[in-house]
Amino acid sequence: MKLHLAHNAGLLTFSSHGPGYVSVNGTRYEGSVLVSGKEAEADWAPQGFDGLDADQFDKLASTGAEIVLFGSGERQRFPRPELLKLLIARGIGLEVMDTKAACRTYNILVAEGRHVACGVIIDPSSEAVA
Repeated sequence: MKLHLAHNAGLLTFSSHGPGYVSVNGTRYEGSVLVSGKEAEADWAPQGFDGLDADQFDKLASTGAEIVLFGSGERQRFPRPELLKLLIARGIGLEVMDTKAACRTYNILVAEGRHVACGVIIDPSSEAVA
């Protein structure tokens, strides 16, 4: 068996997701969360998608990531353009997708050794019955 050095050793990744939650390295979050490198910030967007403001995007921009993923909930929704100004001004790439796709994409980019941050929305109002 040939072994390869893992670029993501010790970094946080999404271990599961489902209606109303995501898990990061086995820790379940039932609210929105910001994941970057070795840190996870619970309640990153406590008011859900409709309550997004500049504070959430300032936190995304201050992670030092080269790419930011934004998981907008159960379906893809784009944040208001004025919220993206700070990311654009710092030359940080942004990809908007539903939360499930953002979790998967984040894990792939971390495995590639990329410096990426992921903010995911878990809207209590959109929880589905499993």
